[in-house]
Amino acid sequence: MLEQIARLRQNVASVYLGDGGVIDRVIRCLLARGHALIEDVPGVGKTVLASAIARSIDGAFSRIQLTPDMLPADVIGVTIFDREGNRFEFKRGPIFANIVLADEINRTTPRTQTALLEAMSDASVSVDGVAHKLPRPFIVLATQNPYEFEGTYLLPENQLDRFLMRLSLGYPAADAEAALLDIRPAQTVLESLKPVLSAQDIVSLQESVDRVHLSEPIRRYIVQFARATRDHDGIEIGLSPRGSLALAHAARATALMAGRDHVIPEDVLENIIPVCAHRVFLKGDAGTLNWTAAAGALDDVIRNIGSPA
Repeated sequence: MLEQIARLRQNVASVYLGDGGVIDRVIRCLLARGHALIEDVPGVGKTVLASAIARSIDGAFSRIQLTPDMLPADVIGVTIFDREGNRFEFKRGPIFANIVLADEINRTTPRTQTALLEAMSDASVSVDGVAHKLPRPFIVLATQNPYEFEGTYLLPENQLDRFLMRLSLGYPAADAEAALLDIRPAQTVLESLKPVLSAQDIVSLQESVDRVHLSEPIRRYIVQFARATRDHDGIEIGLSPRGSLALAHAARATALMAGRDHVIPEDVLENIIPVCAHRVFLKGDAGTLNWTAAAGALDDVIRNIGSPA
């Protein structure tokens, strides 16, 4: 398992020259059956990172460039009448893939954003009252620009909650930026990137994550942390039970990537900000999604309750 994860990490790092910690967190999302929301300013490699992950896995991949005029049917598909067969037939949309890159997700309308919600939550979509299962594995890697940029729409809170992690890339180091000038990853290296794992390899790794042991003290700490966010003076909406589940599963994936069959306290602490900051909302700050301030409030909660035993 560790050898497979190392191959995947190395393949992605050959194209994306930014922070290696971000690569690890996206892989963690894959292993935990979670979706990743990658936010930063244009031009720092959001699409390159997501595409490199997708191209490293030998499975169905689709890229959806979300725009203001896109309709839900453009994402999930549509039912049409087949005259020759004298029957209605469902034409699948690009959501039917193992890895879906939803590029600039906050540039499309809330109606189309919501079309992704059922798929991300249930791994299925309903069209004309008929449910259609999505393939395994099914992972959405979404990119978005900061909300203060022109032409963006806020993601609904219930859709934000479906993302296991929200990640920010930041600018690359000077030597990495200099290397980019030569390799031009989006035009050269990315196009020639070969898969190193199959879709079934990812499913097997996900099943291994399920078997990672979560001790009773770690369970109690996660619940204590979640409840403390709900009682914090500066937090209007604290971590939901779905958020607690996400934190536990991200910790399991972290343990597996470290070669352990059990979760240690550091696995939980390492995931609190990327897993939880986009799930809590501060008082007097409703709707602005100030994730930096939310991360500060979560750090305060950690200090108040201490580290897990």
